[in-house]
Amino acid sequence: MRSQVRRHARAGWQPRATGFTGYGSPERARVVGRVLMHNPADSHEHSTVQRGWRQFVTTPVPDAPVTVELGSQRIDARTNDEGYFEVLILGHGLEPGWHDATVSVALGESHEAAPVHIISDEVTRAIISDVDDTIMVTMLPRAVLAAWNSWVKKTNTRQPVPGMAQFFEALRESSEPVFYLSTGAWNTYDTLVDFIDRHSLPRGPLLLTDWGPTQTGLFRSGPEHKRVQLRNLIIDFPNITWTLVGDDGQHDPMIYSDVVFEHPDKVELVAIRELSPSEHILAHGSTTTIQQPGNYQGTPSISGTDGYALVSEWDKLRSTV
Repeated sequence: MRSQVRRHARAGWQPRATGFTGYGSPERARVVGRVLMHNPADSHEHSTVQRGWRQFVTTPVPDAPVTVELGSQRIDARTNDEGYFEVLILGHGLEPGWHDATVSVALGESHEAAPVHIISDEVTRAIISDVDDTIMVTMLPRAVLAAWNSWVKKTNTRQPVPGMAQFFEALRESSEPVFYLSTGAWNTYDTLVDFIDRHSLPRGPLLLTDWGPTQTGLFRSGPEHKRVQLRNLIIDFPNITWTLVGDDGQHDPMIYSDVVFEHPDKVELVAIRELSPSEHILAHGSTTTIQQPGNYQGTPSISGTDGYALVSEWDKLRSTV
């Protein structure tokens, strides 16, 4: 990895930070990003309309010194072995709403923005939504289709699950935040931000993961990533009760059942998008869900084949309360 950085540096490349969408409260905020080597001559680097494989051909810069400024605070940090950094900023002094942290790299020339959503302590409801096959039709993780979708198809050809924007609109007030939780790689961050904007989904922080092998296996644990992030959000926002939105193609019902069991007073609703038999086959090789139905311990739950069906089920549920 370090040899790649040195080779690119000799070719005129420079380290550049990318700021991912962070979140926080009036007391503290998390700012997340990554430092990669940047080729000044590459006109495709910041385009969201590109072949999917370009998102994964990157050179991270390990142990790079970065400076993060948010509100009245300035924090120095270093990237990890994969080029990522995460800083917790206390006492930033910002009002609730969207703000930009400024991220700079000691050896680079640019200052990059990292959006941060500061959420008021008065907010008591929020949504956590899965991405793949919940808001976006991906039919993962069958190997051939996964490779095609991630490495070959242009990134602006991703299709939305019909009606999900309308479902989120029916679920929430405009001041209530939405978090997008996915096992997808941070490399796809720009594509997902563009997808959410183009399809009129509510803007919100993305909670993604690194891509590739770990010290214990060839692939990272998607369910464990989701469990950790869900617990972090429940801890970070103790005043909020959550609506959990996912699909029945993989592990969401099981994960959400675990969250309800551990924190029964913190989940207001579970909403599950039901995949079609053909989508189930493409997702995991069977015509039906590979998991047992969720056990939500009496917490209200709804399910439907798309966002429009979920809106209908949500309306029925509200009419009985």
